[in-house]
Amino acid sequence: MELTKKIIGLSGPEFVFEVEKGHIRKFAEAIGDSNPLYVDEEYAINTVYGGIIAPPTFPIVIGQDSGDSIDLGLNQRRMLHGEQEFIYRRPIRAGDILYCQMKVTDVYEREGRTGQMQFLVLDTEMKDEAGKLVVISRTNIVYRPLKNSETGVKL
Repeated sequence: MELTKKIIGLSGPEFVFEVEKGHIRKFAEAIGDSNPLYVDEEYAINTVYGGIIAPPTFPIVIGQDSGDSIDLGLNQRRMLHGEQEFIYRRPIRAGDILYCQMKVTDVYEREGRTGQMQFLVLDTEMKDEAGKLVVISRTNIVYRPLKNSETGVKL
């Protein structure tokens, strides 16, 4: 299947993610960031944040933890993670309960070395209990062209 603009607007099921101090601490350790804002509650409480916050790339864990995504019927072998971006309205805090949903926000094409390539943009919106947007995790997927061996065409 090839990507078409018709899939823009499709969304996956909503899921809930509870942000725990332990999640934040383990993530910070895994990425090698010892910033006391992420691991030291005593330090963090005396900052403008008033407590532990998550590192900026933490939403990647939230998206992976969902277990649910949008089934677009695409060939997984042709998909390549191209780019990741996080658009914040406020920091993620320990204790947050985030209501998350993935949506297809764009499909476009670019010319590559091997021909026309397609791109898929997926946004996972993460909102707090009041329904206010906290962060958008934007993933850009490269949907590579079929190789001759995949099309059944013999050279």
